[in-house]
Amino acid sequence: MLPNESSYFGLRTSTHRTESSQMAMNKKALQSAIALAGVSAFALTACTGPTGGGTSSGSAAGGGSITYGTTDKVVTLDPAGSYDAGSFMVMNQIYPFLMNSKPGTADSSPDIAESASFTSPTEYTVKLKSGLKFANGHALTSSDVKFSIDRVIKINDDNGPASLLGNLASVEVKDDSTVVFKLKEGNDQVFPGVLAANAGPIVDEEVFSPDKLMSDEDIVKGKPFAGQYTIESYKKNELVSLKANPDYKGLLGKPANDSATIKYYADSNNLKLDVQQGNIDVAGRSLTATDAADLEKDSKVKVHKGPGGELRYIVFNFDTMPFGAKAADADPAKALAVRQAMADVVDRDAIASQVYKGTYLPAYSVVPDGFAGAIKPLKEMYGDGNGKPSVEKAKKAFSDAGVTAPVTLKLQYNPDHYGKSSGDEYAMIKEQLEKSGLFKVDLQSTEWVTYSKDRTKDVYPVYQLGWFPDYSDADNYLTPFFIPGNFLKNHYENASVTALIKKQLTTVDKAEREKVLGDAQTAVAKDLSTLPLLQGAQLMVAGKDVQGVEKTLDASFKTRLGVISK
Repeated sequence: MLPNESSYFGLRTSTHRTESSQMAMNKKALQSAIALAGVSAFALTACTGPTGGGTSSGSAAGGGSITYGTTDKVVTLDPAGSYDAGSFMVMNQIYPFLMNSKPGTADSSPDIAESASFTSPTEYTVKLKSGLKFANGHALTSSDVKFSIDRVIKINDDNGPASLLGNLASVEVKDDSTVVFKLKEGNDQVFPGVLAANAGPIVDEEVFSPDKLMSDEDIVKGKPFAGQYTIESYKKNELVSLKANPDYKGLLGKPANDSATIKYYADSNNLKLDVQQGNIDVAGRSLTATDAADLEKDSKVKVHKGPGGELRYIVFNFDTMPFGAKAADADPAKALAVRQAMADVVDRDAIASQVYKGTYLPAYSVVPDGFAGAIKPLKEMYGDGNGKPSVEKAKKAFSDAGVTAPVTLKLQYNPDHYGKSSGDEYAMIKEQLEKSGLFKVDLQSTEWVTYSKDRTKDVYPVYQLGWFPDYSDADNYLTPFFIPGNFLKNHYENASVTALIKKQLTTVDKAEREKVLGDAQTAVAKDLSTLPLLQGAQLMVAGKDVQGVEKTLDASFKTRLGVISK
């Protein structure tokens, strides 16, 4: 994809980039400019109204300090350069959003916005609250909003969230506090939620570069924070110290604690041990299934579970996989047969029960169970037709396409970002594939900081990914993955799939939209751009004196430290 092209629906948005740079230079002189845009986020609401002051997420600040432990890693604190759970978890604490959701709900509501609504099918108008400012003292105006969204699109980083902003046609700044987002397609049923998702953090245009990513160190130094917390000290992927922001005026209100510390672990065993011994208050992602089962028996801690939207799956690079477009023996029919045979052979039930002890369930669609419009096309289409594997069906797929077994498969997985059990998961997948006699698997692993970059550079022909949704809607499992120039960067395109995704976004009737969502899932299942494996629940473990953990385990799928106290 060219730097000046949007990935969404194949439509260009390059006109905004030059405009964004000019606005950034003129900011405080003109005190106007803004843009936000989005396409694919959550809210099925057509209008959200004024909220007034922020609603407290817990008790008023004064709940002491809490420490949260995780094995997740931060790729970058720059919103234009990351689309991963570890980075977004920190961004959720420090950056303001136009839209957000109250703890306990996934509904999108104004955050630092006073009001936000569709003023026409293709116009979404946002008015900011008055007196907003960053921790460095700079005023937060509509100019910062425009700058923030435009730079995501302009930078268009391979690991960034630019694909969420593809429905943006233009941004009109009315005044310092009023912005109109003009959309390419009207009646966008998920637009408000994208403003609360990965592309939505508002940054200070006097600190950030308009056209390149900033280092974490420079970001922390510039204090461009206007969320619930500010960063007091920062050692990347070791320790982050946060302090409650007294100037935050958003939906979430004052945190239930005075300060919070995020501690990073290389090994989930140490994470488990520290929460048991009271060295940290809360353990988040990711503990192994065995760890969770053990901790449920420990009287000193409590295991909290919430609704899950996590999806674990395999990605196929359509250029470099066996018989891929750039392989010496390129053959699309044979490449499809390889994907089909893998779908026929993999035994999801065995992985779920033996590796994850039932904390994950088999997934038979790119959209997990529980979302409106979710169906299970892979259950019927592959294996024995009832969710079990079928080697005979896989052999037939090879025979029909003229594929000679065994096919050498280079399969990559990540050992730290998706939990320690990934090693066991992919060892079992290797065993299942090789036992069929159809594959010889070269299984390799790479740690996340390198893995997240290499996967977009055609380094891995077939590889592991997981997905933690940005917003609670089936679209979030479609738009980022299966449109041209998608986040996966796996060279998959199908015009009919794109058309279905586009149609569901703008279908107002609920029943009709769910039908289109089902059609899209079926179409994707035929192509097998990805192979869904498992879906899981949210899980945190906390000391018995820790309160509020359950408030952050909602269907918004956002970790909110501001609701936790002790």
